[in-house]
Amino acid sequence: MKQRIVVCAVLWAAAVRAQDRTMPPESERQLARAIYKEMVEIKSGYTTGATTPVAEAAARRLKAAGFPAADIFVGGASPTKANLVVRYHGTGRRRPILLLAHTDVVEAKREDWSMDPFTLTEKDGYFYGRGTGDDKAQAAVWIANLIRYKREGFKPDRDIIVALTADEEGGGPYNGVQWLLKNKRELIDAEFALNEGGWGESSGGVRLSNDVQVSEKYVINYRFEVRNKGGHSSLPVADNAIYHLAGALDRLSRFGFPLKTNDVTRAYFRAMSNIEKGPVGADLAKVAAGDTAAMTRVAAASTAWNATLRTTCVATQLEGGHAKNALPQLAAANVNCRVIPDDAVDYVTSTLGRVVGDSAVKIVVDGAPQRAPASPMRDDLLTTVSSVTTALWPGVPAIPMMVMGATDGLYLRAAGIPTYGVQGFFYDRDDIRFHGRDERLKVQSFYQGQTFLYELVKRLAGGPTA
Repeated sequence: MKQRIVVCAVLWAAAVRAQDRTMPPESERQLARAIYKEMVEIKSGYTTGATTPVAEAAARRLKAAGFPAADIFVGGASPTKANLVVRYHGTGRRRPILLLAHTDVVEAKREDWSMDPFTLTEKDGYFYGRGTGDDKAQAAVWIANLIRYKREGFKPDRDIIVALTADEEGGGPYNGVQWLLKNKRELIDAEFALNEGGWGESSGGVRLSNDVQVSEKYVINYRFEVRNKGGHSSLPVADNAIYHLAGALDRLSRFGFPLKTNDVTRAYFRAMSNIEKGPVGADLAKVAAGDTAAMTRVAAASTAWNATLRTTCVATQLEGGHAKNALPQLAAANVNCRVIPDDAVDYVTSTLGRVVGDSAVKIVVDGAPQRAPASPMRDDLLTTVSSVTTALWPGVPAIPMMVMGATDGLYLRAAGIPTYGVQGFFYDRDDIRFHGRDERLKVQSFYQGQTFLYELVKRLAGGPTA
């Protein structure tokens, strides 16, 4: 019994040491939490809020930490939609690295939540609040770690630039990355960027992978519109605008774009085949090898894998009719498409026209879609992400992926700045609450992500103390 107690004590001590290695010093945790709290509690909703107070709060902390005012920029397309850019100077031996995060959030209503969405609430091992995951955790960590580098006297081989930007959630005229590229490119020009869009995936408390976003789908919004003369509802006719639209949407709901892979998704499925067990794991390996039958089975097994293998289009908004007692003169829908980088706008548009098969339904692209190529699968970056991941979480692989959503990395890639989404914050893959009710991030995961990003940037930036 005594021997067993000794063995257990040794194992417990080893576990504590391993855990401690993943956690920042207490003073660094306190700083990151304070910045996090301040950011979450500033109402920066895309529609009703403002990002300028977030940028100004971060600027105050940087100046208090000794960053010269000349190295800090606050500004943007609107007085309420400011961005922050700060530069930490290195030797200049290599081109800069850009660390990006957005400070706007999706709207949140108090009546929809279990607690105030704009108060950072720590409960049951989680941080709750709008933006705790998307994307104020990374924004807070970038600022906290930059202050730590300065305090430690770190002298990297390249400048480290942090950009906290506006209006990622809806794009539009005040999008910070687009504005900076157009008006202040010199402030953010870099060899490559790190951004959101990749995160750690876990299931049942077990870490599965630390995903690295190398590419992403792009967005096309379509307006499906039917117009006719209408008439009195007591004299119905077959030529009803709502029926035409309903038929079109029904046909769309039963259509699937072709299943396919590319360099990034093949690498993703190959890696996932080593994680998933049984027939699913075998099918994932076959998907990576181009087996179309396996693609069909995998797409049916998971909505996420389905979206990784094909372009998707879904109706998201409806409008129609002008009176309860009148035949509709207008019926319209917004159809939101998430398009794999290999599929062109014209291809998607023509395909939808064939699927709808009704000349009464007018299909028009809403806005100006922007595509971008995948970032290069550069060995130095992926190897560094993998080595830091292994050091903190032995046995957890770093996996390149194409994210199904959209990030501001698209604009950077289109402008020639390769961008990689990586965070080191782990989420349960069945309980990711971005944009939803009671958004949350595990407390431990926040601090471990702080360590991960600190070590990752330090290694990528290089220098004698790295």
